[in-house]
Amino acid sequence: MDTNELLRRYLARERNFQGANLRKINLIGAELNGADLIGADLSGADLRGTQLIDADLSNTDLSRVISCPVKHP
Repeated sequence: MDTNELLRRYLARERNFQGANLRKINLIGAELNGADLIGADLSGADLRGTQLIDADLSNTDLSRVISCPVKHP
């Protein structure tokens, strides 16, 4: 899945991205609050400024992620 598809689906209120292949995806400044990313592959993704509040990142591959944010509500 590429950046445009992911953001389009998120804006359409889809939140289930379990197991999605998001390797090396560019999500700079994206808002993915409440997304279900269980088991997704985000290795090498660029997450600078990405909002992931209440997102479920259980078993998500975050290896080699660029600037993984830590946001607290």
